[in-house]
Amino acid sequence: MIVGQDTRKIESLKKALDKSFAMKDLRLTKQILGMHIVQDRTKKVLWLSQEKYVTKILERFNMSEAKFVGYVLPTNCKLIAKQCRRSEKEKAEMRKLPYTSAVDSLMYAMVCTIPDVTFVVRAVSRYMSNRG
Repeated sequence: MIVGQDTRKIESLKKALDKSFAMKDLRLTKQILGMHIVQDRTKKVLWLSQEKYVTKILERFNMSEAKFVGYVLPTNCKLIAKQCRRSEKEKAEMRKLPYTSAVDSLMYAMVCTIPDVTFVVRAVSRYMSNRG
């Protein structure tokens, strides 16, 4: 995706890239890699959304009825190893949960369009190797 104001420079860059790579000019793109793209030239705004992806994540992990909150995790909230499951039975139960898949899904959304969840994803990803 190439974004800029000078159309001559954009065309020049596309020609240069086309010499080295197989390219397809989609002109005004509305979607790429699962991200919805909204462009408002009058306001000079480019907006990316992964609403459909997030909806799929919520459905996949049976959270489609979850309520939205204005914050995700207070910064003074500390997750510590003592909170991990202790008994073998508890650990076995945790291993059945798709914890790693959930965290990976959140990481993708975080990197692409939702940096607000970085603190939470970072906090819970520390325990991916010891889910029990």
